[in-house]
Amino acid sequence: MKIYVIADNSDTLTGLHLAGIRGTIVHDGVGFQQAFEEAMADKDIGILLIMESFARRFPQVVGNIKGKSGLPLIVEIPDRHGTGRSPDFITAYIEHAIGLKL
Repeated sequence: MKIYVIADNSDTLTGLHLAGIRGTIVHDGVGFQQAFEEAMADKDIGILLIMESFARRFPQVVGNIKGKSGLPLIVEIPDRHGTGRSPDFITAYIEHAIGLKL
């Protein structure tokens, strides 16, 4: 199984290439949707890394598949500007998942 990244800049892609991760750079919705569909169709890809900014900008592409698909596992990663998540997002996620306030 391979790890593949859909990045929005060459810095991220270059850094991940140094770790042996292949990928592509896209800058718009059409490019992202095409790259996403190609990655989902590739049975050799076990983990698909996408930038958090793509998940926020194109929720219709990612949202329908993310929770339903077995493989590849879709993982949102921060871009070079940092994460868009709140500092307590893990606690909030757990609270939402179990239905209890921690």
